[in-house]
Amino acid sequence: MTSVELSGKVALVTGASRGIGYGVAEALIARGDRVCITGRNEEALKEAVEKLGADRVIGVAGKAHDEAHQAVAVERTMAAFGRVDFLVNNAGTNPVFGPIADLDLDVARKVFETNVVSALGFAQKTWHAWQKDNGGAIVNIASVAGVSASPFIGAYGISKAAMINLTLQLAHEYAPKVRVNAIAPAVVKTQFAKALYEGREEEASAAYPLGRLGVPSDIGGAAAFLTSSQSDWITGQTLVVDGGIFLNAGVG
Repeated sequence: MTSVELSGKVALVTGASRGIGYGVAEALIARGDRVCITGRNEEALKEAVEKLGADRVIGVAGKAHDEAHQAVAVERTMAAFGRVDFLVNNAGTNPVFGPIADLDLDVARKVFETNVVSALGFAQKTWHAWQKDNGGAIVNIASVAGVSASPFIGAYGISKAAMINLTLQLAHEYAPKVRVNAIAPAVVKTQFAKALYEGREEEASAAYPLGRLGVPSDIGGAAAFLTSSQSDWITGQTLVVDGGIFLNAGVG
């Protein structure tokens, strides 16, 4: 890691002690960015910082929906690196599995607080701290559950649909200084999504035209692209990264 020339750019990636967030941080570090990662578990965050490279990465522990944590994460990024060019909103939760007809509304509120409101909070704070005057890019990690019906994970799907619309609103409001896009992954092999494939990975993979489930680096590569100069004329878009699973939705 230390042999990679610094890009001069800095990213804040939420929910990045493992899984997709870690994969995104890894991709950004590999191209030379410095990164602040956040997560709820302080020990897991420390381990992630050590693995990613403590000379290039800092960690700020806290709950994504906590406004004080959001402020501290942005402040510490600015203090450590002097800027925050990129925000990747990855922190999310899905604490319930079942039909929304019986969904506890307090659980629904928790899902929206973590998956949507926290993303807006981080976007507001990075905007005022750096991006408003200096530009940059935001990537929201949504889900294919947000662009189609999602049986048994409906609350999660609704929140991700809201995140996609949040992407559109921010892209319109933050232009031309800041580009805002989303990524909608299908099932990625992480602890978070384990219940969707554990014990039946071969069966689950068979539904994908590309023959496998996603891995965090698949999303990391997409996030690196959407925060690079190669995507300078792209904003307000949702990039579906799904191994071709939607190809199976046609007639016949």
